[in-house]
Amino acid sequence: MFFGLSNFLKKILPKRLFYRALLIVAIPVIVLQLVITIVFFDSLWIKTNKGMTKTLVKEISTFVEVYNNEKSDKKKLSNLFSLFLDLNIELIENKKFKIEYNERWFSPIDRTLRRELKSNFTNESYWFDTTNYKELIDLRIKYENGYFRFLVPKDRVTSSSARIFALWITVPAIIMIIIALIFLKNQTRPIINLARAAERFGKGEELEEFKPSGALEIRKAGHEFEKMRKRILRHLKQRNEMLSGISHDLRTPLTRMKLQLAFIKDRDLSLKFTDDINEMEKMLNEYLQFTSSSNSEKDEMFDISELIEKIIKKYNNENIFQNLKPRIYFNGKKNLIKRCINNLIDNGLKYANKVKISLTKKNTNLFITIDDDGVGIPKNEYDNVMKPFYKIDKGRGDSKSSVGLGLSIASDIIRSHGGNIKLEKSKMKGLSVKIFLPF
Repeated sequence: MFFGLSNFLKKILPKRLFYRALLIVAIPVIVLQLVITIVFFDSLWIKTNKGMTKTLVKEISTFVEVYNNEKSDKKKLSNLFSLFLDLNIELIENKKFKIEYNERWFSPIDRTLRRELKSNFTNESYWFDTTNYKELIDLRIKYENGYFRFLVPKDRVTSSSARIFALWITVPAIIMIIIALIFLKNQTRPIINLARAAERFGKGEELEEFKPSGALEIRKAGHEFEKMRKRILRHLKQRNEMLSGISHDLRTPLTRMKLQLAFIKDRDLSLKFTDDINEMEKMLNEYLQFTSSSNSEKDEMFDISELIEKIIKKYNNENIFQNLKPRIYFNGKKNLIKRCINNLIDNGLKYANKVKISLTKKNTNLFITIDDDGVGIPKNEYDNVMKPFYKIDKGRGDSKSSVGLGLSIASDIIRSHGGNIKLEKSKMKGLSVKIFLPF
């Protein structure tokens, strides 16, 4: 039971910190205002209005009783009630008033007045209307062949303090919530800035020095992020310098070996050594390509449909088919995306006869699918082929022209753009590489 309630609350509650914090501030204020309002209306306003209405009805009842007394001066009595009790009284003789009227049950004034009149007069001996006049109540009491018409100010049956109370209780609450909104916005802004900086750094974008702000805990998280970022950048710089040194050191002996092969008289042996050296150079180049940093390239907005179309045209291969949705613009590293598509097409052409490339978009997501009709890859090897330098002897076979970095590089590029890459069985009976990229 509690588990289901917890899941239900998680679904309906907002996901963002700003709105959750706003609920924490706003809900107690609103609940407090509602409680105070209900207590006020129940204990003060409603009871006060009931007492005022009861007094008015008693005054009218008293007037009618005294008016029946033959000894009383009718005109003087009307003037006294009009002067001291603020009742405008008119006797209309030989005329009946309508008993049916529109009962406004939603009106507190009408409900209270109806209740008090009912307790002092019979059902067919009174009639009133609170809507004919803006500031007056038209109240009629049956008398002999006619009726008394009382025009009573509305402030005789209702307290004007209710409006003032509602104003004082509502306006400060709104002001406090607006102030809370401003403070909450200022408190959540540093968290959003930290998240954006982490996202940009995770995608390999060039990032200026991050300046932490906000509360002490957020500042501490920002300082730790900045220290981590500098350590990673220092590590990448050291790695690049080391790889540059290794590249220079390895290429020099390889060049000497190529020169020495020219002096070997055995032609077959020379060709074998040459193939091994070329393979070593290819492995070295692909390894440097895989480990090289992509921080130097900046993000740019480009038409990815046009980019893929140009890549396909350069292959000039009739076995490459395309189904591209035109004019899809994407913000990212253009050269890295180009390298990723090239690697996947090369793999498809290497192990299959036909390759089909599809490009679609849905909402804020971009989907690229590359299918082939090759022998495919066993399902249990999908995760392994994404690892650097991993090659399988079955399925797609092994090849000296491959060092097992094509899918690794493609996966690294896609993930650096915040996307994902997935391998599945193709409808063409081969391998299907599905790429997801967020806009």
